[in-house]
Amino acid sequence: MSDKIYSVAVSCRNSIGWIEFDTEAHTVKVCLDDEKAVQDAEKFLSEKQRISVPHETLRDFSEEIIDPLADVESFQLALTRLWENTEVHVDWSRPVDYVKAHPHY
Repeated sequence: MSDKIYSVAVSCRNSIGWIEFDTEAHTVKVCLDDEKAVQDAEKFLSEKQRISVPHETLRDFSEEIIDPLADVESFQLALTRLWENTEVHVDWSRPVDYVKAHPHY
């Protein structure tokens, strides 16, 4: 993985794949064998999002508008809301390099 590309494994329905965020070009590419999932995830990750962000305690939240493509931290925050908005699940613990080599169950 290049230093300018942040990748994470994902799955949706019967498909596994990955998402790539180009930190220099500020673009996202979803690699899944599910066209609806690709379209939904790319749309969600390309738009500014209003997200409740936690602070000092579990009851201390504030709404913030983030641009997922601004930087890796914002992108990761948007990924935490991906499932509920698109049904694309981020597989944080699945090694993305393994998925890229074996993009199937």
